[in-house]
Amino acid sequence: MAGEQSAATAATAPRPILVVTAVMAAVLAVAPHVGIYPVFLMKALCFALFACAFNLLIGYGGLLSFGHALYFGWASYLAAHAAKVWGFPPELAILTGTLTAAGLGLIAGSLAIRRQGIYFAMITLALAQMMYFFALQAKFTGGEDGIQAVPRGTLFGLVDLNDPMNMYVTVLVIFLAGFLLIHRIIHSPFGEVLKAIRENESRAISLGYKTERYKLVAFVLSAALAGVAGSTKAIVLQIASLTDVNWPMSGEVVLMALVGGLGTVFGPVVGAFIIIAMQTYLAQVGQWVTVIQGAIFVLCVLAFRRGIVGELAHFLRIRL
Repeated sequence: MAGEQSAATAATAPRPILVVTAVMAAVLAVAPHVGIYPVFLMKALCFALFACAFNLLIGYGGLLSFGHALYFGWASYLAAHAAKVWGFPPELAILTGTLTAAGLGLIAGSLAIRRQGIYFAMITLALAQMMYFFALQAKFTGGEDGIQAVPRGTLFGLVDLNDPMNMYVTVLVIFLAGFLLIHRIIHSPFGEVLKAIRENESRAISLGYKTERYKLVAFVLSAALAGVAGSTKAIVLQIASLTDVNWPMSGEVVLMALVGGLGTVFGPVVGAFIIIAMQTYLAQVGQWVTVIQGAIFVLCVLAFRRGIVGELAHFLRIRL
């Protein structure tokens, strides 16, 4: 009887997630039509995908990366360079940035996964900072000026992305595709193995799983999805800069995931929208935005240990 109840719970568990996903998609589809600035929404969606990619690594793989700006930022640079200098259409520019991030993730992951805990985190940070200084000196990145006036172009030769609504729909489709892909990954047999490694890697090894391979695949997937987010952001905001690849960007994505809720599907999305909304609508207070972000972080750590969505899911006793 207990086994049957467990099986029934496992079978019905994803349903609330699918319902909330449908509601989220509907809300995002109508948001520009109810007075919300499309550029803000597009920026928030890019960072929401970035946070979801980071959450895939830490929330389900238990791997804390302090250098995820490496993949986000360099994807942004390569997508911007491909669109502006090489004349690539937006779909190929985004693909170029994504492949760049995946390649960097493969290299960095191969080095980092040989260590655990704080050593893993420090290696990712060191690699990211090394590439930041390279970006500062490289000519094609524009140094402190970055790559500006990136053309949005025409998607597949049919959709003019200079139209704000066309651009918004494109970003929304990219976000939802990435979000659903992550959802599929974490509810697949691969995702279950990742969770087992997160909970007890020694036991997973004893069961015959080659845990380093699973962690490397998770690392590359996370980097590639972060690359999709960074590439899309470069096309949306028409700029790629040092801010995208510097260490505070890695800290921001950690904050987004923590505020929303690590190990939850919707937590990083909520966290990203909260942080981007603060940066956008509290810009007039200057550097105090950082202080406010720090206060919210402390509040979440003290009062919402599971994050906003995590606490809500715990209260409702559903998986979100």
